[in-house]
Amino acid sequence: MLPLYLLSIPRSGSTLAQRILASHKDVVTVAEPWLLIPYLYTLKKKGVYAEYSHKILSEALEDFFHYLPNGKDDYLHSIREFTLGLYRKAAKIEVKYFLDKSPRYHLVVEDIITLFPEGKFIFLWRNPLAVAASVLNWSDGKWNFHFQIDLFKGLANLIAAYDAHSNLAISVRYEDLLINPRDEWERILNYLDLPFDPDLLSRFSDVQLRGRMGDPHVSHAVYQDVSTEPLDKWKNVLRNPFRKAWCRRYLRWIGAERLNVMGYNLDELLNTLNSIPSSPRYLVSDIMHFVFGFIYYNLDIRIVIHKLRAFYTWFRMHGHT
Repeated sequence: MLPLYLLSIPRSGSTLAQRILASHKDVVTVAEPWLLIPYLYTLKKKGVYAEYSHKILSEALEDFFHYLPNGKDDYLHSIREFTLGLYRKAAKIEVKYFLDKSPRYHLVVEDIITLFPEGKFIFLWRNPLAVAASVLNWSDGKWNFHFQIDLFKGLANLIAAYDAHSNLAISVRYEDLLINPRDEWERILNYLDLPFDPDLLSRFSDVQLRGRMGDPHVSHAVYQDVSTEPLDKWKNVLRNPFRKAWCRRYLRWIGAERLNVMGYNLDELLNTLNSIPSSPRYLVSDIMHFVFGFIYYNLDIRIVIHKLRAFYTWFRMHGHT
């Protein structure tokens, strides 16, 4: 069994793509394993806050590698075999591919491609403006600061990885999957060396991905077939001046070159954004949430709260001395 990775940032249509792939008899998947992230992050000195001190753990592992016959390669090989073994157990049946769709694999995408050279990698892109709008809809129309890591670092990582390994991977646009599903899925399955069955585009509605991860909105009740209806929804979300100004800066941050890798044109996206009629709806709320989000993201309130709780416990234990 071969590993298959569907790589994208969140809100890019990956759950729909996963369900269509899962309806093929030679593909097995589960909702979102997130399996590889903690193991590959043991090799990183930054990016993890933990009680055990992650930086020290990483340094201790580096020392441990000196005792292994092939050093760090032995450690990576063990992670690889451990992962493939769990894929086989989760699959339960013999199939050609186990599909692992875990959106934040964008943080370790280069490591995954190196670890599984025999694997298949589908890079799924979506119009960045539609992604931004979907992020807002995900939080009931309020400015959402939880996806900063995905919109910036995640997208940059995926573009760099695809640019470096395009000979091993396939690039797909979400919009093309909706506008021209038959040709696009035939192209994808050809890359996977699997026969194309047109019934995949209707049979996927019966696929149930159990688990707490993934997109609960993409359910049997919502999508019975592939529809172009989502393509223009984002325009109704990005109407107020604050959102439009943020999106202009975001597009320029991505830049024309990286957008070209994804299959989009900077000027066309800017022109479309500028043509949307403006509305004051959510303007005050967005500004307030943006300020709060800036504080939350840069101070990482979750760590601050953890520290305050730890201080309270420490004070109760030692405050009497």
